[in-house]
Amino acid sequence: MAEVKTIYVLLDGVGDLPHPELNHLTPLEAAYTPFLDKIARKGVSGKVTSVGEGIAPQSDIAVFNMLGYNFKDMEYFGRGVVECIGCGIDFIEGDLALRGNFATICTSDKRILDRRAGRTISKEDSSAICDLIKEKVKIKDVEYSIEPTIGHRVVLRFRMKNSKLGQNITNTDPAYDKVNGIGIALDTSQTDLFVARSQAKDEISKISSEIVNDFSDQVIQILDNCQINEDRQSRGLLPVNCILMRDAGNKYPRVDDINQKYKLKFASLVDMPVEIGISKIVGMKSYEAGGTNEYELKAKKLLSILKDHDLIYVHIKGPDEFGHDGDARGKKRNIEEIDKYFFSNLISGLEKMDNRPHVRFIICGDHSTPCIKKAHTDDPIPLLVSGEGLKTDGTSRYTESNADRGMLGKIFGYKVIEIALEILKNNGK
Repeated sequence: MAEVKTIYVLLDGVGDLPHPELNHLTPLEAAYTPFLDKIARKGVSGKVTSVGEGIAPQSDIAVFNMLGYNFKDMEYFGRGVVECIGCGIDFIEGDLALRGNFATICTSDKRILDRRAGRTISKEDSSAICDLIKEKVKIKDVEYSIEPTIGHRVVLRFRMKNSKLGQNITNTDPAYDKVNGIGIALDTSQTDLFVARSQAKDEISKISSEIVNDFSDQVIQILDNCQINEDRQSRGLLPVNCILMRDAGNKYPRVDDINQKYKLKFASLVDMPVEIGISKIVGMKSYEAGGTNEYELKAKKLLSILKDHDLIYVHIKGPDEFGHDGDARGKKRNIEEIDKYFFSNLISGLEKMDNRPHVRFIICGDHSTPCIKKAHTDDPIPLLVSGEGLKTDGTSRYTESNADRGMLGKIFGYKVIEIALEILKNNGK
Protein backbone atom coordinates (compact mmCIF):
# COMPACT_ATOMS: atom_id res chain seq x y z
CA MET A 1 0.00 0.00 0.00
CA ALA A 2 1.33 3.44 -0.96
CA GLU A 3 2.49 5.83 1.73
CA VAL A 4 0.09 8.67 2.54
CA LYS A 5 1.43 12.22 2.40
CA THR A 6 -0.40 15.52 2.92
CA ILE A 7 0.65 18.81 1.35
CA TYR A 8 -0.78 21.83 3.15
CA VAL A 9 -0.42 25.04 1.13
CA LEU A 10 -1.20 28.45 2.59
CA LEU A 11 -1.35 31.20 -0.02
CA ASP A 12 -0.62 34.36 1.93
CA GLY A 13 -3.46 36.91 1.71
CA VAL A 14 -5.13 35.08 -1.18
CA GLY A 15 -8.71 35.80 -0.08
CA ASP A 16 -10.29 38.82 -1.75
CA LEU A 17 -13.48 40.61 -2.73
CA PRO A 18 -14.97 41.29 -6.20
CA HIS A 19 -13.04 44.04 -7.97
CA PRO A 20 -14.25 46.40 -10.73
CA GLU A 21 -10.97 46.03 -12.66
CA LEU A 22 -11.64 42.27 -12.91
CA ASN A 23 -15.26 42.51 -14.09
CA HIS A 24 -16.33 42.28 -10.46
CA LEU A 25 -14.60 38.95 -9.95
CA THR A 26 -12.02 38.24 -7.27
CA PRO A 27 -8.40 37.66 -8.38
CA LEU A 28 -8.85 33.91 -7.75
CA GLU A 29 -12.02 33.84 -9.84
CA ALA A 30 -10.45 35.85 -12.67
CA ALA A 31 -7.19 33.89 -12.75
CA TYR A 32 -6.46 31.07 -15.22
CA THR A 33 -5.45 28.17 -12.93
CA PRO A 34 -5.73 24.82 -14.75
CA PHE A 35 -3.51 22.94 -12.30
CA LEU A 36 -5.28 24.20 -9.19
CA ASP A 37 -8.54 23.37 -10.97
CA LYS A 38 -7.31 19.79 -11.47
CA ILE A 39 -6.74 19.46 -7.73
CA ALA A 40 -10.06 21.16 -6.94
CA ARG A 41 -12.11 18.71 -9.03
CA LYS A 42 -11.00 15.91 -6.70
CA GLY A 43 -11.99 17.79 -3.58
CA VAL A 44 -14.46 19.56 -1.36
CA SER A 45 -14.46 23.18 -0.34
CA GLY A 46 -15.57 25.60 2.34
CA LYS A 47 -14.69 28.89 4.02
CA VAL A 48 -12.32 29.68 6.87
CA THR A 49 -12.21 32.45 9.44
CA SER A 50 -8.59 32.12 10.44
CA VAL A 51 -8.60 33.73 13.89
CA GLY A 52 -12.05 35.03 14.86
CA GLU A 53 -15.07 37.01 13.76
CA GLY A 54 -14.23 40.69 13.48
CA ILE A 55 -10.47 40.08 13.73
CA ALA A 56 -8.34 41.19 10.77
CA PRO A 57 -5.25 39.18 11.75
CA GLN A 58 -1.60 39.58 10.97
CA SER A 59 0.10 36.59 9.36
CA ASP A 60 1.77 35.27 12.52
CA ILE A 61 -1.35 34.70 14.62
CA ALA A 62 -3.25 33.60 11.50
CA VAL A 63 -0.67 30.91 10.70
CA PHE A 64 -0.60 29.68 14.30
CA ASN A 65 -4.38 29.27 14.13
CA MET A 66 -4.19 27.59 10.74
CA LEU A 67 -1.77 25.08 12.28
CA GLY A 68 -4.21 24.34 15.10
CA TYR A 69 -3.09 26.72 17.86
CA ASN A 70 -5.85 28.82 19.37
CA PHE A 71 -4.88 31.56 21.83
CA LYS A 72 -8.36 32.55 22.98
CA ASP A 73 -7.66 31.40 26.57
CA MET A 74 -4.09 32.69 26.85
CA GLU A 75 -2.16 35.82 25.96
CA TYR A 76 -0.28 35.59 22.69
CA PHE A 77 3.48 36.22 22.90
CA GLY A 78 3.56 38.56 19.89
CA ARG A 79 4.99 38.76 16.41
CA GLY A 80 8.16 40.53 17.48
CA VAL A 81 9.19 37.48 19.51
CA VAL A 82 8.30 35.08 16.67
CA GLU A 83 10.41 37.00 14.16
CA CYS A 84 13.32 37.30 16.60
CA ILE A 85 13.37 33.52 16.92
CA GLY A 86 12.98 33.15 13.14
CA CYS A 87 16.00 35.41 12.56
CA GLY A 88 18.14 33.60 15.10
CA ILE A 89 18.42 36.67 17.34
CA ASP A 90 19.33 35.85 20.94
CA PHE A 91 16.10 36.32 22.90
CA ILE A 92 15.44 35.56 26.57
CA GLU A 93 12.43 36.13 28.84
CA GLY A 94 12.23 39.81 29.76
CA ASP A 95 13.75 41.13 26.54
CA LEU A 96 11.51 43.29 24.36
CA ALA A 97 11.10 42.18 20.73
CA LEU A 98 9.29 44.10 17.96
CA ARG A 99 8.64 43.78 14.25
CA GLY A 100 9.48 46.89 12.24
CA ASN A 101 8.89 48.38 8.80
CA PHE A 102 11.37 50.63 7.06
CA ALA A 103 9.16 53.55 6.01
CA THR A 104 9.17 56.95 4.32
CA ILE A 105 7.83 59.91 6.31
CA CYS A 106 7.66 63.67 6.03
CA THR A 107 10.12 64.52 8.79
CA SER A 108 8.57 67.94 9.53
CA ASP A 109 5.29 66.51 10.86
CA LYS A 110 5.98 62.72 10.86
CA ARG A 111 3.22 62.06 8.35
CA ILE A 112 3.72 58.66 6.75
CA LEU A 113 4.20 58.84 2.98
CA ASP A 114 4.80 55.12 2.42
CA ARG A 115 4.71 52.44 5.14
CA ARG A 116 7.13 50.25 3.15
CA ALA A 117 9.39 52.85 1.50
CA GLY A 118 8.08 51.83 -1.91
CA ARG A 119 8.99 48.14 -1.36
CA THR A 120 12.28 48.92 -3.14
CA ILE A 121 14.95 48.29 -0.53
CA SER A 122 17.96 46.23 -1.53
CA LYS A 123 19.83 44.00 0.89
CA GLU A 124 22.74 46.40 0.59
CA ASP A 125 20.60 49.41 1.59
CA SER A 126 18.96 47.48 4.45
CA SER A 127 22.30 46.38 5.84
CA ALA A 128 23.81 49.85 5.48
CA ILE A 129 20.86 51.46 7.27
CA CYS A 130 21.04 48.97 10.15
CA ASP A 131 24.82 49.43 10.42
CA LEU A 132 24.37 53.21 10.59
CA ILE A 133 21.74 52.85 13.32
CA LYS A 134 23.98 50.50 15.33
CA GLU A 135 26.79 53.02 15.09
CA LYS A 136 24.79 56.14 15.98
CA VAL A 137 21.79 55.19 18.15
CA LYS A 138 22.68 54.89 21.84
CA ILE A 139 20.24 54.29 24.72
CA LYS A 140 21.52 54.35 28.28
CA ASP A 141 21.69 50.93 29.97
CA VAL A 142 20.09 49.28 26.93
CA GLU A 143 21.68 46.85 24.50
CA TYR A 144 19.78 46.15 21.30
CA SER A 145 19.86 44.06 18.13
CA ILE A 146 18.48 45.19 14.79
CA GLU A 147 18.34 42.79 11.84
CA PRO A 148 17.01 43.45 8.34
CA THR A 149 15.08 40.51 6.94
CA ILE A 150 13.37 40.72 3.54
CA GLY A 151 12.57 43.95 1.70
CA HIS A 152 11.15 46.59 4.04
CA ARG A 153 11.07 44.30 7.07
CA VAL A 154 13.26 44.57 10.16
CA VAL A 155 13.35 42.89 13.59
CA LEU A 156 14.38 44.55 16.85
CA ARG A 157 15.30 43.24 20.29
CA PHE A 158 15.99 45.45 23.31
CA ARG A 159 17.63 44.22 26.52
CA MET A 160 18.05 46.29 29.68
CA LYS A 161 20.81 45.66 32.17
CA ASN A 162 19.58 44.17 35.47
CA SER A 163 15.91 44.64 34.60
CA LYS A 164 13.15 42.99 32.60
CA LEU A 165 11.12 45.03 30.12
CA GLY A 166 7.32 45.06 30.00
CA GLN A 167 5.47 44.22 26.77
CA ASN A 168 2.25 46.18 27.23
CA ILE A 169 2.98 49.11 24.97
CA THR A 170 1.23 50.50 21.93
CA ASN A 171 2.69 50.49 18.43
CA THR A 172 4.45 53.36 16.69
CA ASP A 173 2.96 51.89 13.49
CA PRO A 174 -0.58 53.38 13.36
CA ALA A 175 -1.82 50.80 10.83
CA TYR A 176 -1.96 48.08 13.50
CA ASP A 177 -3.32 47.64 17.00
CA LYS A 178 -2.51 44.96 19.57
CA VAL A 179 -5.21 43.19 21.59
CA ASN A 180 -4.23 40.48 24.11
CA GLY A 181 -0.89 40.22 22.34
CA ILE A 182 -2.51 39.70 18.91
CA GLY A 183 -1.64 42.14 16.13
CA ILE A 184 -4.74 43.42 14.35
CA ALA A 185 -4.79 45.35 11.08
CA LEU A 186 -6.79 48.57 11.13
CA ASP A 187 -8.76 50.03 8.23
CA THR A 188 -6.62 53.05 7.35
CA SER A 189 -7.55 53.34 3.67
CA GLN A 190 -9.29 56.72 4.12
CA THR A 191 -6.97 58.23 6.71
CA ASP A 192 -3.66 60.08 6.76
CA LEU A 193 -1.24 58.25 9.04
CA PHE A 194 1.37 59.73 11.35
CA VAL A 195 4.15 58.05 13.31
CA ALA A 196 2.59 57.28 16.70
CA ARG A 197 4.10 57.64 20.16
CA SER A 198 4.25 54.36 22.01
CA GLN A 199 2.21 54.43 25.21
CA ALA A 200 2.59 52.16 28.23
CA LYS A 201 -0.50 50.31 29.41
CA ASP A 202 0.94 49.46 32.84
CA GLU A 203 3.71 50.74 35.08
CA ILE A 204 6.16 47.90 34.32
CA SER A 205 5.94 48.73 30.61
CA LYS A 206 6.63 52.46 31.02
CA ILE A 207 10.38 52.02 30.52
CA SER A 208 9.70 49.96 27.38
CA SER A 209 7.64 52.74 25.80
CA GLU A 210 10.32 55.29 26.67
CA ILE A 211 13.00 53.12 25.04
CA VAL A 212 10.93 52.60 21.89
CA ASN A 213 10.13 56.32 21.56
CA ASP A 214 13.76 57.31 22.17
CA PHE A 215 14.93 54.79 19.59
CA SER A 216 12.31 55.95 17.06
CA ASP A 217 13.26 59.62 17.47
CA GLN A 218 16.98 58.94 17.12
CA VAL A 219 16.45 56.78 14.01
CA ILE A 220 14.44 59.54 12.28
CA GLN A 221 17.08 62.13 13.14
CA ILE A 222 19.98 59.97 11.98
CA LEU A 223 18.42 58.77 8.73
CA ASP A 224 17.15 62.21 7.66
CA ASN A 225 19.45 63.38 4.83
CA CYS A 226 22.01 60.61 5.45
CA GLN A 227 24.20 59.55 2.51
CA ILE A 228 22.27 56.32 2.02
CA ASN A 229 19.06 58.24 1.42
CA GLU A 230 20.74 60.85 -0.76
CA ASP A 231 21.96 57.99 -2.94
CA ARG A 232 18.50 56.39 -2.98
CA GLN A 233 16.81 59.64 -4.01
CA SER A 234 19.37 60.17 -6.76
CA ARG A 235 18.20 56.80 -8.15
CA GLY A 236 14.55 57.87 -7.98
CA LEU A 237 13.81 55.81 -4.85
CA LEU A 238 11.99 56.87 -1.71
CA PRO A 239 14.16 57.60 1.32
CA VAL A 240 14.15 55.17 4.24
CA ASN A 241 13.90 57.61 7.15
CA CYS A 242 11.82 55.88 9.81
CA ILE A 243 11.16 52.49 11.42
CA LEU A 244 7.53 51.82 12.29
CA MET A 245 7.40 49.35 15.19
CA ARG A 246 4.65 47.03 16.34
CA ASP A 247 3.69 43.83 18.19
CA ALA A 248 5.98 44.02 21.21
CA GLY A 249 6.54 40.87 23.24
CA ASN A 250 8.71 39.86 26.19
CA LYS A 251 7.85 36.18 26.78
CA TYR A 252 9.52 33.12 25.30
CA PRO A 253 6.87 30.97 23.52
CA ARG A 254 5.90 27.59 24.91
CA VAL A 255 3.33 25.57 22.96
CA ASP A 256 2.62 21.90 22.30
CA ASP A 257 4.87 20.13 19.79
CA ILE A 258 2.95 19.85 16.52
CA ASN A 259 4.26 16.35 15.75
CA GLN A 260 2.83 15.05 19.02
CA LYS A 261 -0.34 17.11 18.62
CA TYR A 262 -1.34 15.33 15.40
CA LYS A 263 0.79 12.14 15.74
CA LEU A 264 2.40 12.94 12.37
CA LYS A 265 5.87 13.94 11.23
CA PHE A 266 5.60 17.59 10.15
CA ALA A 267 7.88 19.86 8.12
CA SER A 268 7.57 23.30 6.57
CA LEU A 269 8.77 24.95 3.37
CA VAL A 270 8.91 28.65 4.21
CA ASP A 271 10.66 31.92 3.28
CA MET A 272 9.93 34.60 5.84
CA PRO A 273 11.35 34.97 9.37
CA VAL A 274 7.84 34.87 10.83
CA GLU A 275 7.09 31.44 9.30
CA ILE A 276 10.58 30.16 10.15
CA GLY A 277 10.00 31.32 13.73
CA ILE A 278 6.62 29.60 13.89
CA SER A 279 8.21 26.38 12.62
CA LYS A 280 10.85 26.50 15.35
CA ILE A 281 8.30 27.28 18.06
CA VAL A 282 5.95 24.39 17.19
CA GLY A 283 8.74 21.89 16.50
CA MET A 284 8.64 21.60 12.71
CA LYS A 285 11.76 21.04 10.66
CA SER A 286 11.86 23.93 8.19
CA TYR A 287 13.29 24.09 4.69
CA GLU A 288 13.92 27.05 2.42
CA ALA A 289 14.00 27.20 -1.38
CA GLY A 290 15.18 30.42 -3.02
CA GLY A 291 13.36 33.75 -2.95
CA THR A 292 9.70 34.30 -2.23
CA ASN A 293 8.69 34.07 -5.91
CA GLU A 294 10.88 31.16 -7.01
CA TYR A 295 7.89 28.88 -7.33
CA GLU A 296 9.44 26.22 -9.57
CA LEU A 297 12.33 25.79 -7.14
CA LYS A 298 9.88 25.45 -4.26
CA ALA A 299 8.00 22.68 -6.08
CA LYS A 300 11.26 20.79 -6.69
CA LYS A 301 12.32 21.17 -3.06
CA LEU A 302 8.93 19.98 -1.86
CA LEU A 303 9.17 16.85 -4.01
CA SER A 304 12.65 16.13 -2.67
CA ILE A 305 11.57 16.20 1.01
CA LEU A 306 8.17 14.56 0.62
CA LYS A 307 9.39 11.06 1.42
CA ASP A 308 10.75 12.14 4.82
CA HIS A 309 7.58 13.68 6.29
CA ASP A 310 3.87 12.94 6.71
CA LEU A 311 2.59 16.50 6.33
CA ILE A 312 4.43 19.43 4.79
CA TYR A 313 3.18 22.97 5.31
CA VAL A 314 4.10 25.29 2.44
CA HIS A 315 3.73 29.06 2.80
CA ILE A 316 3.64 31.09 -0.43
CA LYS A 317 3.92 34.82 0.10
CA GLY A 318 3.06 36.45 -3.26
CA PRO A 319 -0.67 37.35 -3.26
CA ASP A 320 -0.55 39.34 0.00
CA GLU A 321 1.78 42.04 -1.32
CA PHE A 322 -0.45 42.77 -4.33
CA GLY A 323 -3.42 43.00 -1.99
CA HIS A 324 -1.62 45.58 0.17
CA ASP A 325 -0.72 47.55 -2.94
CA GLY A 326 -4.31 47.50 -4.23
CA ASP A 327 -3.15 45.83 -7.44
CA ALA A 328 -5.98 43.46 -8.45
CA ARG A 329 -4.53 42.69 -11.87
CA GLY A 330 -1.14 42.04 -10.33
CA LYS A 331 -2.66 39.69 -7.76
CA LYS A 332 -4.45 37.80 -10.55
CA ARG A 333 -1.18 37.46 -12.49
CA ASN A 334 0.65 36.32 -9.38
CA ILE A 335 -1.93 33.59 -8.72
CA GLU A 336 -1.51 32.46 -12.33
CA GLU A 337 2.28 32.35 -11.85
CA ILE A 338 1.90 30.23 -8.72
CA ASP A 339 -0.34 27.85 -10.67
CA LYS A 340 2.00 27.72 -13.69
CA TYR A 341 5.29 27.34 -11.85
CA PHE A 342 4.45 25.79 -8.46
CA PHE A 343 1.36 23.63 -8.85
CA SER A 344 2.15 22.51 -12.41
CA ASN A 345 5.66 21.36 -11.50
CA LEU A 346 4.40 19.76 -8.31
CA ILE A 347 1.73 17.76 -10.14
CA SER A 348 4.03 16.70 -12.98
CA GLY A 349 6.75 15.78 -10.49
CA LEU A 350 4.37 13.62 -8.50
CA GLU A 351 3.21 11.86 -11.67
CA LYS A 352 6.83 10.99 -12.55
CA MET A 353 7.81 9.67 -9.11
CA ASP A 354 8.77 6.02 -8.70
CA ASN A 355 6.82 4.35 -5.89
CA ARG A 356 4.65 7.42 -5.81
CA PRO A 357 2.99 8.07 -2.44
CA HIS A 358 -0.72 8.76 -2.11
CA VAL A 359 -0.75 12.57 -1.88
CA ARG A 360 -3.64 14.64 -0.49
CA PHE A 361 -3.93 18.43 -0.51
CA ILE A 362 -5.19 21.05 1.90
CA ILE A 363 -5.14 24.49 0.25
CA CYS A 364 -6.14 27.70 1.98
CA GLY A 365 -4.87 31.16 2.90
CA ASP A 366 -3.83 32.61 6.22
CA HIS A 367 -6.13 35.65 5.87
CA SER A 368 -7.77 37.82 3.22
CA THR A 369 -6.07 40.91 1.82
CA PRO A 370 -8.67 42.49 -0.48
CA CYS A 371 -7.24 44.83 -3.09
CA ILE A 372 -10.02 47.36 -2.53
CA LYS A 373 -9.09 47.55 1.18
CA LYS A 374 -5.27 47.34 0.81
CA ALA A 375 -5.14 45.63 4.21
CA HIS A 376 -5.84 42.38 6.00
CA THR A 377 -9.53 41.84 6.78
CA ASP A 378 -11.67 39.26 8.54
CA ASP A 379 -13.31 38.18 5.25
CA PRO A 380 -13.41 34.37 5.03
CA ILE A 381 -10.79 32.53 3.00
CA PRO A 382 -11.58 29.70 0.56
CA LEU A 383 -10.53 26.22 1.72
CA LEU A 384 -9.95 23.17 -0.48
CA VAL A 385 -9.45 19.59 0.74
CA SER A 386 -8.56 17.19 -2.07
CA GLY A 387 -7.47 13.60 -2.57
CA GLU A 388 -8.03 10.52 -4.72
CA GLY A 389 -11.22 8.69 -3.80
CA LEU A 390 -12.70 11.61 -1.86
CA LYS A 391 -16.44 12.00 -2.26
CA THR A 392 -16.60 15.39 -3.98
CA ASP A 393 -19.18 18.17 -3.62
CA GLY A 394 -19.14 19.66 -7.13
CA THR A 395 -16.16 21.93 -6.47
CA SER A 396 -14.51 22.72 -9.79
CA ARG A 397 -12.12 25.55 -8.88
CA TYR A 398 -10.34 26.98 -5.87
CA THR A 399 -12.29 30.25 -5.58
CA GLU A 400 -14.45 32.21 -3.16
CA SER A 401 -17.63 31.39 -5.11
CA ASN A 402 -16.92 27.64 -5.03
CA ALA A 403 -16.13 27.93 -1.32
CA ASP A 404 -19.53 29.56 -0.71
CA ARG A 405 -21.23 26.45 -2.12
CA GLY A 406 -18.90 23.85 -0.60
CA MET A 407 -19.98 21.10 1.78
CA LEU A 408 -17.48 22.13 4.47
CA GLY A 409 -19.39 25.32 5.28
CA LYS A 410 -17.59 27.85 7.48
CA ILE A 411 -14.99 26.77 10.02
CA PHE A 412 -12.35 28.41 12.20
CA GLY A 413 -8.68 28.23 11.31
CA TYR A 414 -7.57 26.21 14.32
CA LYS A 415 -9.90 23.36 13.23
CA VAL A 416 -8.73 23.16 9.60
CA ILE A 417 -6.04 20.47 9.87
CA GLU A 418 -8.12 18.36 12.27
CA ILE A 419 -11.24 18.47 10.08
CA ALA A 420 -9.33 18.01 6.82
CA LEU A 421 -7.40 14.98 8.07
CA GLU A 422 -10.60 13.41 9.37
CA ILE A 423 -12.35 13.91 6.01
CA LEU A 424 -9.38 12.50 4.10
CA LYS A 425 -9.12 9.53 6.46
CA ASN A 426 -12.80 8.60 6.30
CA ASN A 427 -13.59 9.36 2.67
CA GLY A 428 -10.30 9.07 0.77
CA LYS A 429 -8.28 6.03 -0.13
